[in-house]
Amino acid sequence: MRLVVQRVKSASVTVEGSRVSSIGPGLVALVGLHEHDCDNDMKYCCRKLLAAKLWANDNGGQWRHGVKQKNLDLLCVSQFTLYGKLSKKNQPDYKMAMKAEPAETMYAAFLKMLKDNYDEEKIHDGVFGAMMDVELVNDGPVTIIIESAPSPPEQDQTPEIDDE
Repeated sequence: MRLVVQRVKSASVTVEGSRVSSIGPGLVALVGLHEHDCDNDMKYCCRKLLAAKLWANDNGGQWRHGVKQKNLDLLCVSQFTLYGKLSKKNQPDYKMAMKAEPAETMYAAFLKMLKDNYDEEKIHDGVFGAMMDVELVNDGPVTIIIESAPSPPEQDQTPEIDDE
């Protein structure tokens, strides 16, 4: 799972000319799902995202407070292209991205996990699979990447038996 996180003064998502989500100060997280991501990847990224200390504290100490401590909003935007690579012909290849149906289910579970671990009213998102216009005003700018190491697919663990 890969998140590109930006500290923002404001952000919004528009789909087909209609604003579907907007936040004031907080974080925008572009969320990419790898084909082998599982619950542990979601838990890791949820914990890191909500704990990322990207703001100063009240005494001016840099990098001391996270989105929860500041009681700020979080806007998540699903983005399979985060797992894109360019082919030899410089064309995008998204083979490492999770397929749409399981990705939609996992993305919804990730949003629920964020809501369960923070304030449901503070978690916002775009429209999964839609062409979205994402508008934001960077604060800093501050941009970080949070990434879990996807587990390889489970192999058959049946031991081989030598009949000799």
